[in-house]
Amino acid sequence: MPAVLYGHGTDPRHLNLPGHELMLALKTSNVLIRLEGLDKDNLALPKSVQRDAIKGFLEHVDLIVVTKGEKVEVEVPLVLTGEVKAPGVLNQELVTVRVEVEAHNIPDQVEFDIQGLEIGAVPTAGEVKLPQGASLIDDPETTVLTVSAPRVDDEPETSSVAAEAAGDVE
Repeated sequence: MPAVLYGHGTDPRHLNLPGHELMLALKTSNVLIRLEGLDKDNLALPKSVQRDAIKGFLEHVDLIVVTKGEKVEVEVPLVLTGEVKAPGVLNQELVTVRVEVEAHNIPDQVEFDIQGLEIGAVPTAGEVKLPQGASLIDDPETTVLTVSAPRVDDEPETSSVAAEAAGDVE
């Protein structure tokens, strides 16, 4: 699998990586990849992944070098836990959060507890509890989700147009 490794002021290096192993590694978001066999072992994060538009096969990967203790900006999936108070309807607007974190401590996901949220609740990204050592990059005022009242139809199930059409069939 063709790849390019760059970062830390070094010239880009063109690599050929084992496709199957790389495909398996990239199934996890923000995976830290150890590249062995170069002049020194390197740790890298996928920066850009190109796939075949039809079949989804990997075509090319850009990797950025990271060092131990270095902080990186990554997008981490935001997973909601718990349930809103009935009969509230949940609309999740933010599915990932951008955080700055040490490359060796990138979380797989960030959980946000919605237990007991009531109709009208509009929590923001600033209310998301991040893992220790992580800091929020997104605007803290960004809406995470909304809880709204369920929609109630005041009209009967069939409209007058449908009733008239049914009368024409006879």
